[in-house]
Amino acid sequence: MNTFKAETRSMDIKAKRLRREGFVTGNVFGREIQGSIPVKMEKREAERLMKTCMKGSQIILEVDGQPMNVLIKEIDYSAMKNQIDEIDLQQLVKGEKVHSVAEVILLNHEKIAEGVVQQRLQEIAYKADPSALVEKVEVDVSSMKIGDSIHVKDLPIASDKDIDLTTDRDAIVVSVIAVHNQPVETDADAETEEEK
Repeated sequence: MNTFKAETRSMDIKAKRLRREGFVTGNVFGREIQGSIPVKMEKREAERLMKTCMKGSQIILEVDGQPMNVLIKEIDYSAMKNQIDEIDLQQLVKGEKVHSVAEVILLNHEKIAEGVVQQRLQEIAYKADPSALVEKVEVDVSSMKIGDSIHVKDLPIASDKDIDLTTDRDAIVVSVIAVHNQPVETDADAETEEEK
């Protein structure tokens, strides 16, 4: 499991200032934490985290040298500044089910000869014990044809007895639809119509 370093931050210093100084702010919360622990992480460390982890990933966070088993709950990303602003993390407690999400990743969509692949769900929400957490769900779409669809209930995560789905089991994850090419009417066509 990936380990990342953070340190507790003083609430006297505004988050904006810390971001200007090269930090990403965050909060760690959980059943065994009173309130939450405000933390800061070096921007470089946060970028390293995002290369290998995503929302729903389980990591070891070292806060002032103390390792904590945590789940990435939220990532606030500023598209304008192209940077991570804030990361919220939940401390994991053995035996306590947590709400999380698994990212849906489509495989082999380039092998579909006819039709267009439409991904309807980007992530699947569920509850599970820390030992049963799932980061991603891979869906092989190579054998799909026009009119086919895959539902949440068709995926292995739906039959995992250690996972309680919170996303609707009947929700469509991915489907293949026909391409409808409408002929484009040109000015010449319009003139021909008027002449008739």
